[in-house]
Amino acid sequence: MREELKILRRRFGGHTPSLLGEKRRYAVLCPLVEREDGLHFLYEVRSRTLSQGGEVCFPGGRMEPGESPEECALRETEEELAIPAREITLLGTPDFISNQAGFLLRPVLGLVSPRGFAAMQPSPAEVETVFTAPLSFFHDTPPQAWHYDLLPRVPEDFPYEAVGIPRDYAWARGRVDIPIWYWQGHAVWGMTARLTAQVVRALYDDEAYKKEEP
Repeated sequence: MREELKILRRRFGGHTPSLLGEKRRYAVLCPLVEREDGLHFLYEVRSRTLSQGGEVCFPGGRMEPGESPEECALRETEEELAIPAREITLLGTPDFISNQAGFLLRPVLGLVSPRGFAAMQPSPAEVETVFTAPLSFFHDTPPQAWHYDLLPRVPEDFPYEAVGIPRDYAWARGRVDIPIWYWQGHAVWGMTARLTAQVVRALYDDEAYKKEEP
């Protein structure tokens, strides 16, 4: 076999595909807690000293080299909320978000134990406050539906003729949906809301759950 082919096989054989052109990877924990009225999501409000301060989010951050989404989500949760990894039962990995800015957001679903929830101590440097909201609220309450368009801005001197396309070429456009829920003075929106909706749909659309409903 040619040496070039050996190199390509070594590079791509067994390779786990990712996002082409990816610049960064982030992971978040979508934490669930059991309350008297059922399952709740646990949310943070970002410290005002951080970028995007005051926004509602899940605990998480940038993945370190060689770190799995699960490892990153648990590490960041312990750093931000002081909930030990041993007090979180991982339930799986929902679908990730590929952001137009060139990064992946990898969610991890986990159940925080009562002991872990009681031990929670938000880091003032990163977290302004925390709150929980029941999954049933997100199921029963449609979000406000907003969106914005992604429009191409092609340079005037783009070499249309050289690449064989006309100057009125139909460049691809995009759209980003922005769902927003309001819960007790907090706005759950954007990527956090999209991850929330994914988990809620998975639960309430499941046939086993429907059979258990009164």
